[in-house]
Amino acid sequence: MKTFEMIIASTIITLGYALIPLSNFSQTAAHRAAGSVYPNMPEIAPIGVRIGKHFDVPESAKGPAIDPAKGYRIQELGKGLYMITDNAYQSMFLVYESGVVIVDAPPSLAQFMEKALAEVTDKPVTHIIYSHSHIDHIGGARQLGGHPKVIAHEETKRLLLRAKDPDRPVPSVVFKDKYKLKAGSQTLELSYRGNAHEPGNIFIYAPAQKTLMVVDVVFPGWMPWRRFALAQDIPGYFAQVEEINKLDWDILVSGHVARTGTHADVALQLEFMNDLRNATRQALKETRPGIGIDESDSGNPWVIFDNYIDRVVIQVVNTLTLKWSQKLAAYDVYIWDQAYAMEQSLRIDEE
Repeated sequence: MKTFEMIIASTIITLGYALIPLSNFSQTAAHRAAGSVYPNMPEIAPIGVRIGKHFDVPESAKGPAIDPAKGYRIQELGKGLYMITDNAYQSMFLVYESGVVIVDAPPSLAQFMEKALAEVTDKPVTHIIYSHSHIDHIGGARQLGGHPKVIAHEETKRLLLRAKDPDRPVPSVVFKDKYKLKAGSQTLELSYRGNAHEPGNIFIYAPAQKTLMVVDVVFPGWMPWRRFALAQDIPGYFAQVEEINKLDWDILVSGHVARTGTHADVALQLEFMNDLRNATRQALKETRPGIGIDESDSGNPWVIFDNYIDRVVIQVVNTLTLKWSQKLAAYDVYIWDQAYAMEQSLRIDEE
């Protein structure tokens, strides 16, 4: 991208600031009115455009139905390990001789947790493991009550100390690289593989059940949440999906959507991600900056960047849609987000 950056640099002018009089506002608004669309626009609506109906969710992405009277379902994973889900969020719990270990407490599930646990055991919650710091996965921890021991990575503790959120109690046990929790005859192996989704996001492995839980990285049967699930480190995110694909496990609990995952799900997501990266690299090489902008905007580097990036992403969406639109649920919801994130990462992180 050096050629593009040189072209951009040559257009940069000294920028100043000026207040726009209210009397000129109507003229300014007129200048910002939508113009003609880019050539070869995909049929899938871009970000910010409302559509009437999204693609149907493929059967392959669906899980067992939720009983609306309950609002959740429990899935037995074997040997005292269970998943609880509302088919959007997922938590996991492990029953041992004298208690229960809960992994994550999404607010949407915490309201059901007491009733769900009572279906399986009368033992108290003795431990909570945080997969990472985000509210949507552990913001229901305080609702569980009692005085469980809270375990997390040291980065998660750092972020929670900064947040000062009473609904996310600060962990009392932290680790740097690895931690093995022995609870009666049950075992959970916690490990940190570096930043991808966010610092402190850990792998939780139940060896007796051959079950791996990694949250906000793989989305079985689905397009990842927007911009690679808001990954803080996109190259790290790619590396973690590859690592998950190579590890030895039978069941994947991913923290989101309707069912547990398989190695085939991970391989499918990885194939999509690699196709996306390759298509974006090609579009970056083939797209020339500055095409189609108003001549009076030629001194505005942000306009040139925006125009260039939009046309790169349009090419990427068109390249991928035929193959992927029916393979991953919600492809049409987040393909633009993924393409923008990939374009940005390749220009800034890798090129």
